[in-house]
Amino acid sequence: MKEKLEKKIDKMSYRTLREISTISLVTLLLLFSSCSLTKKVDQIVEIEVVNIQSEDVPGLVVSPYTFTGWWVYGEGQHIFKDELTLEEYDLVFPNENMEELVELYVSVCEMEYFPMECQMTGILSGSILSVQEFEILYIQGCGE
Repeated sequence: MKEKLEKKIDKMSYRTLREISTISLVTLLLLFSSCSLTKKVDQIVEIEVVNIQSEDVPGLVVSPYTFTGWWVYGEGQHIFKDELTLEEYDLVFPNENMEELVELYVSVCEMEYFPMECQMTGILSGSILSVQEFEILYIQGCGE
């Protein structure tokens, strides 16, 4: 009887040990896979942060990009709405005389807050588009 009981205990111990090892293995696999996933996510975030900060590095050449959308001027603020993303950007014209630029806008649109379809070439930094060149494509409502 004692032998039977010992065999039964040994059998249970082996089964319990097998279950524990299986659970441990699964836990370790989950732990390692989640660590590598976290590491990949951290790398992606780090790459995005590096790209954002790389604009401030002296000597780094950032190439301008061309946007098509609508330029709106009103109450001293120039705004551009991108046609593709419908994102709005504040416009800065570092190479232009701002008084002449406002005169141009008002003479073409004949009033403030009237959208003018343009192609803007410049450098985007956050929500600010620094315009190097622009071309007026179409004045909405004029049919020209």
